[in-house]
Amino acid sequence: MTIIAQKFADLRQNKKKAFIPYIMAGDPGLDRTVQLIELLAANGADLIEVGVPFSDPVADGPVIQQAGVRSLQNGCTFDKILASIKKVTPYIDTPLILMMYYNMIFQKGFQKFFESVKIAGCTGLIIPDLPPDEAAELRPLAEEYQIGLNFLVAPTSSDERIRLAAEASTGFLYAVSLKGVTGMRSSLPPELPQFVSKIKSLTDKPVAVGFGIATAEQAKMVAGLADGVIVGSAIVKAAASDPELSEVKRLVRELRGAIG
Repeated sequence: MTIIAQKFADLRQNKKKAFIPYIMAGDPGLDRTVQLIELLAANGADLIEVGVPFSDPVADGPVIQQAGVRSLQNGCTFDKILASIKKVTPYIDTPLILMMYYNMIFQKGFQKFFESVKIAGCTGLIIPDLPPDEAAELRPLAEEYQIGLNFLVAPTSSDERIRLAAEASTGFLYAVSLKGVTGMRSSLPPELPQFVSKIKSLTDKPVAVGFGIATAEQAKMVAGLADGVIVGSAIVKAAASDPELSEVKRLVRELRGAIG
């Protein structure tokens, strides 16, 4: 069992739901990334997603795209991100999950990639542009290095696709709440409960819902449906305009309280 799967098992046993905040590495700088990870870990995050900036982020909405652009303009690279993460992982218990695009992994070389991720102390991986049926080369290495793979399913996914993604996921199943890219929404899709219910009828794997969740009210609603709640754009937006991180801390505590 991967560290991520064990985390969800522990939460389920304690009748709790996972709060999974997302940040963009290197926005506005890697020192800030370390500070954010420490803040999130100290204020109730069960797992933390760390986005790796990429030049063509097909799944990202405007807030996260702009954060990625700022990070790249600041000279942020994957190796620099891992070096920064390595500074903080010995001192926190919260598992870190990298969210990054396949091309960066391919360019690094699969073996070297997993070695470096493991050394940095990361425990999970989300690759939004890699379907589970195209991950055959990665899965044995992820198992060898105990890196939990977490595949995405969308409202348009067939039952067969959901089963395939669930079988390949060794952490949790990432349920995309809506069609389109990441970003804050004023309301969540009315069909979301039915979508999550369908996933849960097809697999026993933990299900975390992301895309479009921005408020405590929305987080509470999603926590009533799924095993985990992923919040990205709202936190990235707050961090971009909050040098002291006081607003980020307030938002994170509010979300944590709502998720339960």
